[in-house]
Amino acid sequence: MAMTEIPLTARLSDEERTIVEIVADFVDAQVKPAVQELEHANTYPEQLIEQMKKLGVFGLLAPAEYGGVDVSTGCFALVAQELARGWMSLAGSMGSHSVVTYLIKKFGSDQQKAAYLPRLATGELRAAMALTEPGGGSDLQAMRTRAVLADGTWTVDGTKTWITNARRAGIIALLCRTEPKQGKGFSILLVEKGTGYEVSKDLPKLGYKGVESCELVFDGVKVPESAVLGGASGSGFAQMMQGLEIGRIQVASRALGVGQAALDDALRYAQERHTFGQPIWQHQSIGNYLADASTKLRAARLLTLDAAARVDAGQRADLEAGQAKLFASEVCMEVALNAVRVHGGYGYSTEFDVERYFRDAPLMIVGEGTNEIQRNVIAKQLVSRNPVDDGGRR
Repeated sequence: MAMTEIPLTARLSDEERTIVEIVADFVDAQVKPAVQELEHANTYPEQLIEQMKKLGVFGLLAPAEYGGVDVSTGCFALVAQELARGWMSLAGSMGSHSVVTYLIKKFGSDQQKAAYLPRLATGELRAAMALTEPGGGSDLQAMRTRAVLADGTWTVDGTKTWITNARRAGIIALLCRTEPKQGKGFSILLVEKGTGYEVSKDLPKLGYKGVESCELVFDGVKVPESAVLGGASGSGFAQMMQGLEIGRIQVASRALGVGQAALDDALRYAQERHTFGQPIWQHQSIGNYLADASTKLRAARLLTLDAAARVDAGQRADLEAGQAKLFASEVCMEVALNAVRVHGGYGYSTEFDVERYFRDAPLMIVGEGTNEIQRNVIAKQLVSRNPVDDGGRR
C-alpha cells in the first residue's frame, strides 16, 4: 500500500510534505521487506537506523540553527506514523530521542543547546528519557530517585525502568527529586554516558522487538551541577509535563501507524480471499470491520493533528495530547485484533504481519502514561478549563 493520505487539515509546507513522502518511500522500499526477519530475531536494526539518520529523522525537532530540520509538530507526527506503519520499533527509537531534543531546545541553557543539539540533530548522539521507576509506573509524584548537590556536584541514587535506547544513548534526560519535600523539587539532569550508571538488564517484551528497553541503576553517580536542564533546579516536573505533550502525540502517531498497517493488510486480504463464491469483504461482518477501522483511524488522526497544531500555536495541549493518545491507542488495539479476525487462521501465523501488529498495539495503551492515567488527566483538565461557580460553597 502507498503512504497514508495526508489529511487536508494538516497544514504542512511543501517541504514538510516532501519529508513525509520520503519517509513513506523508505518504509515501503527498505523497512517492510526486512521487518519480519529482524523482528522475529529481535535484532537491532542498525542499517535502518543509519538510514534514518541520513534522512534527518532524529533532527526533526532540532532547530535549524543547530543543524536540525525544525519541522512542525504535525509533520513530526506524520513521520512517526509512517515509521510505525513499517515497524513500530523504529518510531520508538526516535520517540524519546525527539522528546529529549525538544526539552533541550525549549528549556536548555545556551551552553546545553550548543553542546548537545548539533549531535542530536544528526543522530550522532542518541538520547533516552528516564522517568518510570519499578513499582512507580505512571505515579511520577512517588518518585524515589534522588540527586543531592554538594560542592558543585550532584550525587544520584535510584533505579529507572523501561528505558528505550538505554544501551545506545549518549545522554539520558533523568527526572529525579532534588528537594526532600514530597511533590516538590523535581529536576531533569542531563546525564552523559560514562558517568557510572549501570544498564542492569534488558527487559523481555511481548512486542516492540529490536529496540532495547532496559533498567538503569544509579548508585552514587556523580554529575556536574551544570547538568540540570536550563541551569536551575526545581523546574523538572513542569518541564517534563510539556515534553510529555510531544511524547503523547508521538505515541498516538505510533498507534496510528500500526493501526493503518493492520487496516492495509486486512483490506488487501479481504479482497484477495474468497469464500462462498465472493471476496470476504462482501460478507457484512468483514465489511463492517473495514468500515469501522477506517472511520476510527481517521478520527484518531484528526485528534492527533489537532493536538499537534495546538503545540505549534504555543497553546497548552495536555488535554488534547492525552485525548489523542487515549483514543488512537484504543483504536489501534481494536483494529489490530480485527485484522487478525479478517485473516482467520492465517492471522495467528507468524508468516503474516498482523500477528506483530497485535503484539505491538498494547504498548501504546500502557506506554507514556497508561490510558487509565490519561482519563484522569483529561478529566482534571476538563474541570480546570470549565470551572463551575459554586457560590462559595465548599
